[in-house]
Amino acid sequence: MRRIYIGDLQGCREELERLLEAVKFDPARDRLHSVGDAINRGPDSAGCVRLLKQLDAVMVLGNHELHWFDVAAGWRKAGKRDTLQSLEQAPDRDELDAWLRARPLLHVERDVVLVHAGLDPRWSDLEATAARLRAALDGALATGHSPWELAEVAFATSVRYCDSEGREPEGDWPPPPAPYEPWDHWYRGARIVVCGHWARRGVVVAEKLRALDSGCVYGKQLTAWIAEEQRLVQVPAKRAWSPVTA
Repeated sequence: MRRIYIGDLQGCREELERLLEAVKFDPARDRLHSVGDAINRGPDSAGCVRLLKQLDAVMVLGNHELHWFDVAAGWRKAGKRDTLQSLEQAPDRDELDAWLRARPLLHVERDVVLVHAGLDPRWSDLEATAARLRAALDGALATGHSPWELAEVAFATSVRYCDSEGREPEGDWPPPPAPYEPWDHWYRGARIVVCGHWARRGVVVAEKLRALDSGCVYGKQLTAWIAEEQRLVQVPAKRAWSPVTA
């Protein structure tokens, strides 16, 4: 079975469909993996979640999914750049929302770990970390607390730079000075980390890293990494759906 990992969709359903065509995706022999941020800023958040659910994709939660949970619960108002209407108004909203809430923050395989933004340098036992993050997220959602209140959850879904102890700078643009480095500078694990979140940095292919956010929602490309074939496949965005940001 081929494992096909895709970068941040952010509501770009048509681009996802074209990427699946480009990799000749076959549900009988392939498994789709999403780095999260499947929703928001683009035109069809509901369509992206619906298709991922239909294909039984492996998906980790990103910062935009956490934002959706806050908006849906009334803990936060939608911002000017949010485009969550298709999800808010979907006839199957409850079903799609429940599917998102069941997604993990960290998905650990024998040779690959999937996370939206990055890994804390102090996380040595990733299986235990995945279980701890899952329990923490479930507890927050069940007790009416925002997931953003949980430091480890926020780190996994939003980190870009940190120091060797996992401390983050106040901002990440322009790049902060030492001792802060891109989070993967400190990574010493054996598995390849597949992530997204960092459109300004773009696609990065290194020995232990596949960073796949190529800024589709900003009019650039949508990227897939096929693990068993060790190759990248990209399709161009239909258009720029949102102003360029970090």
